Amino acid sequence: MLLGIDHLVIAVADPDDAADQLRDRLGLESGGGGRHEGLGTYNRLVWLGDSYLELIGVDDRELAAASWIGMPTLHALDSGGGLSTWAVATDAIEADAARLRDAGSDLGHLAAGERLRPDGRVVRWRLASPPTLAVDEPPFLIEHDTSAAEWTPVERAERAAGGSRLELLDLRVDDVDRTRRAFMRTLDVRFRPSLAGGGARDADIGPQRIRLRPRRATSPTATIGLSVAGREPDDVELLGCRWVVGG
Repeated sequence: MLLGIDHLVIAVADPDDAADQLRDRLGLESGGGGRHEGLGTYNRLVWLGDSYLELIGVDDRELAAASWIGMPTLHALDSGGGLSTWAVATDAIEADAARLRDAGSDLGHLAAGERLRPDGRVVRWRLASPPTLAVDEPPFLIEHDTSAAEWTPVERAERAAGGSRLELLDLRVDDVDRTRRAFMRTLDVRFRPSLAGGGARDADIGPQRIRLRPRRATSPTATIGLSVAGREPDDVELLGCRWVVGG
C-alpha cells in the first residue's frame, strides 16, 4: 500500500551548510546522512516524522552523471539547486509496482540500495523508479528495510515525538494536465480542482497533499508546506524552494 510522501530530494552544493540554513531559518534539526557508494552522491537528512528532506550533494560528478539519483541531482544543481525528485513510501513494493505497471505506469524493475552512515550502521531499501526523474515527472517508490538503521520501531517512535511534519508538496509545472495524467498512472491518485485556484489541482497521498500549478517565471519550482513544533508561521525562500510553515 502506498503510505504517503517518503522524502523530498533537494539538490544542494553543500549538505552540511544546507542543514545549518534549515536549522537557523526554520528551526528544523538535521540528523545524520552518509554516502551512496558508486553513485557519486552524499547527503544529510532532516526528519519530519516518517517523512524527511534529503539534502543531497555530489562528490564525484562522473559517477553521479551515470547514476539514477545523480542525474536529476546534477540537473537541479546546474539550474541553481532545489527539488530534483521525490519518493513515495510503500510497505509492499513488489505488489504495488506490479499493480501500477498493469495500470500503465512505466516504473522499472526493483533495485536494492544502501547507505553507509558515519557511525558504521547501514540503511537499506528497495525502490522502483520511472526512467526519468524530475520535478514534473512521477516520483519513485521506496520500501525501507525496517530491520536496518533509521527504520527500527525505537527510531521511528523518537521521530514521531518530534512533532514536525511534511504537509504539502506544491509543484510549479509547465503543463498541469500532462503532469497530472503522468502522476495518476504512477500513483493511482485522483486530482481535483484546488481551492488555491489559478488552474491548480490537488491530490492526497496518505496524510500529505500534492498540488500542481502552472509554472511562473518568478516562482520557485517547489513550495514545501510544513508544520514545525514550536514554530510560528513563516514563509521564506531557501535552497531553491519556498518554505511555508503553517500556524
